Amino acid sequence: MKAITIREPGGPEVLEWSEVPDPAPRAGEVVVDVAASALNGADAAQRLGLYPVPEGASPYPGLEASGRISAVGDGVTGWTVGDEVCALLSGGGYAEKVAVPSAQLLTVPRGVSLVDAAGLPEAAATVWSNVVMIGRLAEGETFLMHGGAGGVGTMAVQVAKALGARVATTVSGAERAARVRELGADVTIDYKSEDFADQGPYNVILDVIGGDYLERNVRSLARDGRLVIIGMQGGYEAKLNLVELVVQRKSVFGTTLRSRPADQKAAIVAAVQRNVWPMIESGAVRPVIERKVPMAQAAEAHRLMAAGGYFGKILLVNE
Repeated sequence: MKAITIREPGGPEVLEWSEVPDPAPRAGEVVVDVAASALNGADAAQRLGLYPVPEGASPYPGLEASGRISAVGDGVTGWTVGDEVCALLSGGGYAEKVAVPSAQLLTVPRGVSLVDAAGLPEAAATVWSNVVMIGRLAEGETFLMHGGAGGVGTMAVQVAKALGARVATTVSGAERAARVRELGADVTIDYKSEDFADQGPYNVILDVIGGDYLERNVRSLARDGRLVIIGMQGGYEAKLNLVELVVQRKSVFGTTLRSRPADQKAAIVAAVQRNVWPMIESGAVRPVIERKVPMAQAAEAHRLMAAGGYFGKILLVNE
């Protein structure tokens, strides 16, 4: 088969469409013939040599994919050859085939094409695990998503709205703000000219920025508010007055999805299938796809991602 390999750490040009060995399913796994995968920030970090591959994971980029099962390993139940699926991966989605634990498979939601389903698993699992399972967002609360125009952001806005929350998000530009409002955002904050802290307080904040956002995030939380940090685009260090946390009982969580143990990933995937998929099938939540690029042109897709300005997901498609 062919897969996107990383020749050496560097820019998009180090991504190469290469012949590699076919994967074989281990016990509890299936092999999926990949229809499409999707870009995530972690893929760019891996390309740059900043995100080590978890032990036992595929060395190829790609944290989600959709396709058809072509082989089933020992001990797998409930799935058969030919089933159309999408999957949360630890790596390997940028390929013609990928092996995946069967507990990380999801059905393709009704009303969603097989290709478009590739853009759902990582964002849906990230949002549900962090906003609901950790952040405990409840109906009537106020939720802030930093970066509402991205893949995680567009999913978070829709899910939070479907849960009955008041939704605020940071975004840049009038056009992107309008598109996020169409997805359900009640408040849009242009981070280039406005301070999100002025629009608080928030009960739950999902943050992909880190760095000097920490102090403002905590300050803008309501009493008993929860901040969940899943990215550090703005830096790795910040100062914090702990009085804000102690006196007002605020909580700060830091987490990542890719390196979680298999049993935790299985629980998250099951929760997504049970809770988010009905939202998608009812039309309350939908995949937001910016562009579809041939898998062999992954380098071009990474250039698009690096340039910014896109809305939702960029997909890589096996033609």
